[in-house]
Amino acid sequence: MYSTEDIYEVVIFSIGDTKAGTKMGKLQLRNTVDDSLLNCILWEETLNRFDSKIFRTGNLVRIVSATFNEKYNNCLVSALELIKEAKLGLEKQEIEEYWTKLTSFINMITDEKLKSFVSGLFTEHEQEFKIMPAAKLMHHNYVGGLLVHTVECCEFAQLNMAKFTYKTNEDEIYAACLLHDFGKIFEYTIDTETGLIDYAPNFREEWISHSQYGFSICMNAGFKMVAKMIAAHHGRSDWGAIIDLDQKDLEPELYLIHFIDNLSAKFGKINTHLLAK
Repeated sequence: MYSTEDIYEVVIFSIGDTKAGTKMGKLQLRNTVDDSLLNCILWEETLNRFDSKIFRTGNLVRIVSATFNEKYNNCLVSALELIKEAKLGLEKQEIEEYWTKLTSFINMITDEKLKSFVSGLFTEHEQEFKIMPAAKLMHHNYVGGLLVHTVECCEFAQLNMAKFTYKTNEDEIYAACLLHDFGKIFEYTIDTETGLIDYAPNFREEWISHSQYGFSICMNAGFKMVAKMIAAHHGRSDWGAIIDLDQKDLEPELYLIHFIDNLSAKFGKINTHLLAK
Protein backbone atom coordinates (compact mmCIF):
# COMPACT_ATOMS: atom_id res chain seq x y z
CA MET A 1 0.00 0.00 0.00
CA TYR A 2 1.27 3.48 -0.87
CA SER A 3 1.15 6.62 1.28
CA THR A 4 0.13 10.17 0.37
CA GLU A 5 3.81 10.99 -0.06
CA ASP A 6 3.85 8.77 -3.14
CA ILE A 7 1.03 10.63 -4.90
CA TYR A 8 1.67 13.37 -7.45
CA GLU A 9 -0.63 15.67 -9.37
CA VAL A 10 -0.01 16.12 -13.11
CA VAL A 11 0.82 19.77 -13.82
CA ILE A 12 1.79 19.73 -17.50
CA PHE A 13 2.74 17.23 -20.17
CA SER A 14 4.18 17.59 -23.66
CA ILE A 15 5.79 15.41 -26.31
CA GLY A 16 8.80 16.47 -28.36
CA ASP A 17 11.45 14.97 -30.62
CA THR A 18 14.93 13.89 -29.59
CA LYS A 19 18.02 14.47 -31.71
CA ALA A 20 17.82 10.79 -32.65
CA GLY A 21 14.37 11.34 -34.13
CA THR A 22 12.43 9.48 -31.44
CA LYS A 23 9.66 10.85 -29.23
CA MET A 24 10.28 12.09 -25.69
CA GLY A 25 7.68 13.04 -23.08
CA LYS A 26 8.20 15.88 -20.61
CA LEU A 27 6.03 15.57 -17.53
CA GLN A 28 5.87 17.95 -14.56
CA LEU A 29 4.35 16.62 -11.35
CA ARG A 30 3.39 18.35 -8.09
CA ASN A 31 3.94 16.55 -4.79
CA THR A 32 0.57 16.47 -3.02
CA VAL A 33 2.17 16.77 0.42
CA ASP A 34 4.59 19.70 0.08
CA ASP A 35 3.68 21.14 -3.36
CA SER A 36 7.25 20.69 -4.62
CA LEU A 37 7.64 20.16 -8.36
CA LEU A 38 9.21 17.14 -10.03
CA ASN A 39 10.32 17.28 -13.67
CA CYS A 40 10.20 13.94 -15.44
CA ILE A 41 11.33 12.48 -18.75
CA LEU A 42 9.70 9.52 -20.47
CA TRP A 43 11.37 7.87 -23.46
CA GLU A 44 9.34 6.72 -26.47
CA GLU A 45 9.23 3.06 -25.42
CA THR A 46 7.75 4.12 -22.07
CA LEU A 47 5.23 6.48 -23.69
CA ASN A 48 3.98 3.68 -25.91
CA ARG A 49 2.90 1.70 -22.84
CA PHE A 50 0.51 4.42 -21.62
CA ASP A 51 -2.90 5.67 -22.62
CA SER A 52 -2.37 9.42 -23.07
CA LYS A 53 -5.30 10.09 -20.69
CA ILE A 54 -2.99 9.36 -17.76
CA PHE A 55 -1.14 12.64 -18.46
CA ARG A 56 -4.21 14.88 -18.13
CA THR A 57 -3.64 17.99 -16.01
CA GLY A 58 -4.95 17.38 -12.49
CA ASN A 59 -4.70 13.59 -12.60
CA LEU A 60 -3.31 11.96 -9.47
CA VAL A 61 -0.60 9.41 -10.24
CA ARG A 62 1.91 7.24 -8.43
CA ILE A 63 5.44 6.73 -9.70
CA VAL A 64 5.93 2.97 -9.77
CA SER A 65 9.44 2.95 -11.21
CA ALA A 66 11.88 5.79 -11.90
CA THR A 67 15.48 6.93 -11.62
CA PHE A 68 15.93 10.17 -9.63
CA ASN A 69 18.72 12.73 -9.52
CA GLU A 70 20.50 13.62 -6.26
CA LYS A 71 18.21 16.57 -5.47
CA TYR A 72 15.13 14.48 -6.13
CA ASN A 73 13.63 17.13 -8.43
CA ASN A 74 14.25 15.38 -11.76
CA CYS A 75 13.67 11.80 -12.78
CA LEU A 76 13.45 9.35 -15.65
CA VAL A 77 10.11 7.55 -15.39
CA SER A 78 9.61 3.97 -16.55
CA ALA A 79 6.26 3.15 -14.89
CA LEU A 80 3.26 5.15 -13.61
CA GLU A 81 -0.06 4.23 -12.03
CA LEU A 82 -3.22 6.34 -12.37
CA ILE A 83 -4.76 6.88 -8.92
CA LYS A 84 -7.54 9.37 -9.67
CA GLU A 85 -8.69 10.82 -12.97
CA ALA A 86 -9.19 14.59 -13.09
CA LYS A 87 -12.25 16.32 -14.45
CA LEU A 88 -11.86 17.37 -18.09
CA GLY A 89 -13.48 20.74 -17.52
CA LEU A 90 -16.96 22.17 -17.86
CA GLU A 91 -19.89 19.87 -18.51
CA LYS A 92 -22.13 20.63 -21.52
CA GLN A 93 -24.77 22.28 -19.34
CA GLU A 94 -22.15 24.46 -17.65
CA ILE A 95 -20.79 25.51 -21.04
CA GLU A 96 -24.24 26.59 -22.19
CA GLU A 97 -24.82 28.53 -18.95
CA TYR A 98 -21.54 30.42 -19.41
CA TRP A 99 -22.31 30.99 -23.09
CA THR A 100 -25.62 32.59 -22.10
CA LYS A 101 -23.75 34.89 -19.72
CA LEU A 102 -21.24 35.80 -22.43
CA THR A 103 -24.04 36.56 -24.89
CA SER A 104 -25.68 38.85 -22.34
CA PHE A 105 -22.48 40.92 -22.14
CA ILE A 106 -22.32 41.18 -25.93
CA ASN A 107 -25.89 42.51 -25.84
CA MET A 108 -24.86 45.18 -23.32
CA ILE A 109 -22.84 46.87 -26.07
CA THR A 110 -25.02 49.73 -27.33
CA ASP A 111 -22.87 50.77 -30.30
CA GLU A 112 -24.46 48.70 -33.09
CA LYS A 113 -21.33 48.62 -35.25
CA LEU A 114 -19.17 47.38 -32.37
CA LYS A 115 -21.82 44.92 -31.19
CA SER A 116 -22.15 43.49 -34.71
CA PHE A 117 -18.37 43.10 -34.97
CA VAL A 118 -18.06 41.31 -31.61
CA SER A 119 -21.17 39.19 -32.10
CA GLY A 120 -20.05 38.14 -35.57
CA LEU A 121 -16.74 36.79 -34.27
CA PHE A 122 -18.38 34.73 -31.54
CA THR A 123 -21.08 33.44 -33.87
CA GLU A 124 -18.49 32.34 -36.42
CA HIS A 125 -16.26 30.62 -33.86
CA GLU A 126 -18.81 29.53 -31.23
CA GLN A 127 -17.87 25.84 -31.13
CA GLU A 128 -14.12 26.47 -30.81
CA PHE A 129 -14.57 29.15 -28.17
CA LYS A 130 -16.83 26.98 -26.02
CA ILE A 131 -14.21 24.27 -25.48
CA MET A 132 -10.88 26.11 -25.63
CA PRO A 133 -8.65 26.57 -22.55
CA ALA A 134 -7.41 30.02 -21.53
CA ALA A 135 -3.83 28.74 -21.14
CA LYS A 136 -1.70 25.64 -21.36
CA LEU A 137 -0.62 25.81 -17.75
CA MET A 138 -1.11 29.01 -15.79
CA HIS A 139 -4.89 29.44 -15.43
CA HIS A 140 -8.25 28.12 -16.66
CA ASN A 141 -6.40 25.28 -18.42
CA TYR A 142 -9.33 22.94 -19.03
CA VAL A 143 -12.22 22.41 -21.44
CA GLY A 144 -14.26 25.63 -21.37
CA GLY A 145 -11.56 27.56 -19.51
CA LEU A 146 -11.41 30.42 -22.01
CA LEU A 147 -15.18 30.85 -21.79
CA VAL A 148 -15.04 31.03 -17.98
CA HIS A 149 -12.13 33.48 -18.02
CA THR A 150 -13.84 35.76 -20.53
CA VAL A 151 -17.10 35.85 -18.57
CA GLU A 152 -15.19 36.52 -15.34
CA CYS A 153 -13.43 39.50 -16.94
CA CYS A 154 -16.77 40.94 -18.05
CA GLU A 155 -18.24 40.45 -14.58
CA PHE A 156 -15.25 42.14 -12.92
CA ALA A 157 -15.57 45.03 -15.37
CA GLN A 158 -19.28 45.39 -14.63
CA LEU A 159 -18.62 45.53 -10.88
CA ASN A 160 -15.84 48.10 -11.20
CA MET A 161 -17.40 50.43 -13.76
CA ALA A 162 -20.36 51.00 -11.46
CA LYS A 163 -17.96 52.62 -8.96
CA PHE A 164 -16.09 54.95 -11.32
CA THR A 165 -16.36 58.71 -11.21
CA TYR A 166 -14.13 58.75 -14.31
CA LYS A 167 -16.21 58.67 -17.50
CA THR A 168 -15.59 55.40 -19.34
CA ASN A 169 -16.87 54.00 -22.61
CA GLU A 170 -18.54 50.85 -21.33
CA ASP A 171 -19.05 49.48 -24.84
CA GLU A 172 -15.31 49.52 -25.51
CA ILE A 173 -14.47 48.01 -22.13
CA TYR A 174 -16.90 45.12 -22.58
CA ALA A 175 -15.59 44.57 -26.11
CA ALA A 176 -11.99 44.46 -24.84
CA CYS A 177 -12.94 41.99 -22.09
CA LEU A 178 -14.70 39.81 -24.61
CA LEU A 179 -11.95 39.89 -27.25
CA HIS A 180 -8.67 40.26 -25.33
CA ASP A 181 -7.97 36.51 -25.46
CA PHE A 182 -10.03 35.65 -28.53
CA GLY A 183 -6.90 34.69 -30.48
CA LYS A 184 -6.36 31.77 -28.11
CA ILE A 185 -8.87 29.71 -30.09
CA PHE A 186 -6.16 29.66 -32.78
CA GLU A 187 -3.14 29.60 -30.44
CA TYR A 188 -4.03 26.40 -28.56
CA THR A 189 -5.42 22.95 -29.24
CA ILE A 190 -7.22 20.75 -26.74
CA ASP A 191 -8.06 17.07 -26.98
CA THR A 192 -11.59 16.79 -25.58
CA GLU A 193 -11.08 13.07 -24.92
CA THR A 194 -7.87 13.36 -22.90
CA GLY A 195 -7.91 17.03 -21.83
CA LEU A 196 -4.35 17.47 -23.11
CA ILE A 197 -3.51 21.02 -24.25
CA ASP A 198 -0.83 22.03 -26.71
CA TYR A 199 0.15 24.96 -28.91
CA ALA A 200 -1.35 25.00 -32.38
CA PRO A 201 1.50 24.08 -34.74
CA ASN A 202 0.97 26.84 -37.31
CA PHE A 203 -0.22 29.77 -35.18
CA ARG A 204 3.15 31.43 -34.68
CA GLU A 205 3.96 31.16 -38.37
CA GLU A 206 1.27 33.83 -38.91
CA TRP A 207 0.96 35.58 -35.52
CA ILE A 208 3.30 36.56 -32.71
CA SER A 209 0.69 36.02 -30.00
CA HIS A 210 -3.04 36.04 -29.28
CA SER A 211 -2.64 39.66 -28.16
CA GLN A 212 -1.32 40.62 -31.59
CA TYR A 213 -4.24 38.80 -33.19
CA GLY A 214 -6.83 40.67 -31.09
CA PHE A 215 -5.07 44.01 -31.58
CA SER A 216 -4.87 43.52 -35.34
CA ILE A 217 -8.49 42.53 -35.99
CA CYS A 218 -9.79 45.41 -33.86
CA MET A 219 -7.50 47.95 -35.52
CA ASN A 220 -8.49 46.71 -38.97
CA ALA A 221 -12.17 47.09 -38.02
CA GLY A 222 -11.57 50.66 -36.81
CA PHE A 223 -11.95 50.06 -33.06
CA LYS A 224 -8.67 51.65 -31.99
CA MET A 225 -9.31 52.01 -28.24
CA VAL A 226 -10.43 48.38 -27.96
CA ALA A 227 -7.26 47.42 -29.83
CA LYS A 228 -5.10 49.45 -27.41
CA MET A 229 -6.69 47.82 -24.38
CA ILE A 230 -6.01 44.38 -25.84
CA ALA A 231 -2.44 45.43 -26.66
CA ALA A 232 -1.86 46.39 -23.02
CA HIS A 233 -3.69 43.62 -21.18
CA HIS A 234 -0.53 41.68 -20.29
CA GLY A 235 0.83 44.79 -18.58
CA ARG A 236 4.52 44.52 -19.42
CA SER A 237 6.37 43.91 -22.65
CA ASP A 238 8.35 41.03 -21.12
CA TRP A 239 4.98 39.41 -20.26
CA GLY A 240 3.85 39.71 -23.88
CA ALA A 241 2.21 43.15 -23.85
CA ILE A 242 2.40 45.19 -27.04
CA ILE A 243 1.88 48.37 -24.98
CA ASP A 244 3.90 48.43 -21.76
CA LEU A 245 1.99 50.03 -18.89
CA ASP A 246 5.21 51.61 -17.63
CA GLN A 247 4.79 54.22 -20.37
CA LYS A 248 3.52 57.67 -19.41
CA ASP A 249 0.18 59.31 -20.20
CA LEU A 250 -1.74 56.14 -21.00
CA GLU A 251 -5.53 56.00 -20.80
CA PRO A 252 -6.90 54.58 -17.52
CA GLU A 253 -8.87 51.96 -19.46
CA LEU A 254 -5.63 50.23 -20.42
CA TYR A 255 -4.78 49.64 -16.77
CA LEU A 256 -8.32 48.48 -16.04
CA ILE A 257 -8.25 45.66 -18.60
CA HIS A 258 -4.84 44.51 -17.37
CA PHE A 259 -5.93 44.34 -13.73
CA ILE A 260 -9.22 42.62 -14.61
CA ASP A 261 -7.41 40.00 -16.71
CA ASN A 262 -4.80 39.48 -14.00
CA LEU A 263 -7.43 39.12 -11.28
CA SER A 264 -9.33 36.48 -13.22
CA ALA A 265 -6.09 34.64 -14.02
CA LYS A 266 -5.12 34.54 -10.35
CA PHE A 267 -8.50 33.18 -9.28
CA GLY A 268 -8.47 30.86 -12.29
CA LYS A 269 -5.20 29.35 -11.14
CA ILE A 270 -6.78 28.55 -7.77
CA ASN A 271 -9.97 27.20 -9.35
CA THR A 272 -8.03 25.01 -11.76
CA HIS A 273 -6.33 23.39 -8.79
CA LEU A 274 -9.71 22.83 -7.11
CA LEU A 275 -11.27 21.55 -10.34
CA ALA A 276 -8.66 18.79 -10.43
CA LYS A 277 -9.79 17.56 -7.03
